[in-house]
Amino acid sequence: MSILLYIIIGLLGLVVGYFAGMPIIKKQLQAQANLYLEEAKSKAEAVKQSKMLESKERFLSLKTEHDKEVQKRNSEIQISENRIKQKEQSLDDKIKTYKSKEDDLEKSKGQLSSQQNALARKENEVEQSRQQQIKMLEKVANLTVDEAKAQMIEAVKADAHTDAITQSKIIVEEAKLNATKEAKRIVLQTIQRTAAETAIENTVTVFNLENDDIKGRIIGREGRNIRALEAATGIEIIVDDTPEAIVLSGFDPVRREIARLSLHKLVADGRIHPARIEEIVEKTKKDIEQEIIEIGQRTVVDLGVTGLHPELIRIVGRMRYRSSYGQNLLKHSREVANLCATMATELGLNAKLAKRAGLLHDIGKVPEDDAETPHALLGMKWAEKYGEHPEVVNAIGAHHDEIEMTSMLSPIIQACDAISGSRPGARREDTENYIKRLKDLEALAMSFKGVDKAFAIQAGRELRVMVDSERASDLEVDNLSFEISQKIMKEMIYPGQIKITVIREKRAVNFAK
Repeated sequence: MSILLYIIIGLLGLVVGYFAGMPIIKKQLQAQANLYLEEAKSKAEAVKQSKMLESKERFLSLKTEHDKEVQKRNSEIQISENRIKQKEQSLDDKIKTYKSKEDDLEKSKGQLSSQQNALARKENEVEQSRQQQIKMLEKVANLTVDEAKAQMIEAVKADAHTDAITQSKIIVEEAKLNATKEAKRIVLQTIQRTAAETAIENTVTVFNLENDDIKGRIIGREGRNIRALEAATGIEIIVDDTPEAIVLSGFDPVRREIARLSLHKLVADGRIHPARIEEIVEKTKKDIEQEIIEIGQRTVVDLGVTGLHPELIRIVGRMRYRSSYGQNLLKHSREVANLCATMATELGLNAKLAKRAGLLHDIGKVPEDDAETPHALLGMKWAEKYGEHPEVVNAIGAHHDEIEMTSMLSPIIQACDAISGSRPGARREDTENYIKRLKDLEALAMSFKGVDKAFAIQAGRELRVMVDSERASDLEVDNLSFEISQKIMKEMIYPGQIKITVIREKRAVNFAK
């Protein structure tokens, strides 16, 4: 109890002491607060002064940069103003120059006008003088101006015609001299490197028999066997009095070959009746079709032609059984292919394409139906259908000038086709057409003025023309030879070339009595 009392008394003493010392502490705190306030004011003033100095420096820096920019812009403006002033000065000078030139031009126009007037007066004087001279010449010559003009025109026409013919002849001769040597070398070398055999075109095939007794078996009872054979093959079978032979007649060589082989098999087998005939003919057709494909394949392999469509290979094989003007079509095409390759090589062109076009140029001649389309256009259509090169397609279609030539290969194919067809012995011409061509040649020559006689000699390769010496001069003979050659080229179709020889001979005959 006493301890608690002492504690309470102590606490009371402390409380009394605290309240007794409060004024003093308060004064101390007030003094200390005033001190802190003064320090804060001084620091704020120092910060204020520092910021003001920084602001002034920033302002001065910006002002300096602005002044520099303004000065720079003023300088550029001054330069632009000076340039504009110079241009204005130059423009003013040019305007003054143009005005001066306009003044000079006006003066020149005035002078020119006076000169033109003087010239017009002189022209009138000259025209009057010319008219007077013309009238004097008309009186002297007893001809009007129109009559004199007509006479001069006729004279000039005659001289110009003669000179033109002479000049054209000279040009042709010069061209021949320049081109003939190289052309002959290429063509002769090409022909020498190519050889071909000659075939004769036929529409009939003779089938030989061991004896005439077989004819009856071929005819059959009431002709049933021969009718069945003709129906199956499409070939006319002629049984006549010719000993040990019958004739197979037809325009399709493939059908004739089928009929020939079928007959051979039937005669060898001995069983000849309609059912057997149909069986043999059908089998022979398949064999021939297979042989055609093999012939086509051998041909393209021999010539080195690759990538040919199977249908084109079959068409090439069919050419083996087709002849044109007595020339076997396949041999002709092979010959043309070799000629084209050689000539294309000599001329620096694609020899492979040339050989390909040469082989295919006549494929239109072996249609399986009676096509009315010209063979060149039909062949071009087939080649295009089966994906041939455009140059090959054009060469096939243009080798008879039925379409326009667009490739360098086209004239080569045309030339090689003519070389192969017109070489001696290549084709057989029937007598009637041969005689007609010779007569046409002679008649064409006789149609010219002054021609007395005309003779086609050397199988139509030369035309000799006899002229009347009283009706044609030596100069007219030269012109006549040229005109006949031009007319032959325009109006006639002929193989190779024709030499025209015009002969003018004057004979003086007297008698001594």
